[in-house]
Amino acid sequence: MEISTFWDNRYTENETVYGNEPNIFFREFIDKAIPRSLLLPCEGEGRNAIYAAGKGWLVDAFDFSRVAVQKALQRAEKENLSFHYVQKSLEDFESEKKYKLIASIYVHMGPTIRQIFHHKIIDSLEDGGAIILEAFSKKQIQFQSGGPRDVNMMYSKQELLEDFANLKIEVLEEVLIDLEEGGFHKGEASVVRMIAVK
Repeated sequence: MEISTFWDNRYTENETVYGNEPNIFFREFIDKAIPRSLLLPCEGEGRNAIYAAGKGWLVDAFDFSRVAVQKALQRAEKENLSFHYVQKSLEDFESEKKYKLIASIYVHMGPTIRQIFHHKIIDSLEDGGAIILEAFSKKQIQFQSGGPRDVNMMYSKQELLEDFANLKIEVLEEVLIDLEEGGFHKGEASVVRMIAVK
């Protein structure tokens, strides 16, 4: 089964996959920041994009699931909010404009794609702009609270240090948290969090 088909099915079969509320780490960051331009890769059903748009951010987002994009835009319309959302894969993403903030929230991929994609989002960042990231650490393989079952698609602090070596890393931590994000992110989880500035 193609990855897009897998995710189309998951988003079709569930009212929400990761809930309607924004990711906590993401929310805490943008609540303190002046609304500017924001890119959200692999944004799913739009929980972070809708929250940010409601705070006045100019949001671009993409996801490889056609169903997820449709559901997000329908919800945004009901809430009288708008953001630019297109169907696109990580591999197809190209740096075409600059953003003040790029938020990579549970964006998991293999090592080769990860390094290329992280280089592209660095290129997409304004000088003085920030990348924030929350994803499962490699220790998450011990837990059943979500994430891929392939440890190579999870993150280590060292990998992030290498991928974002040209940025000023202000926060980089591996922590245990209690996830409460819909039915597929639920329970004790090991995550890495990063804030890096260009």
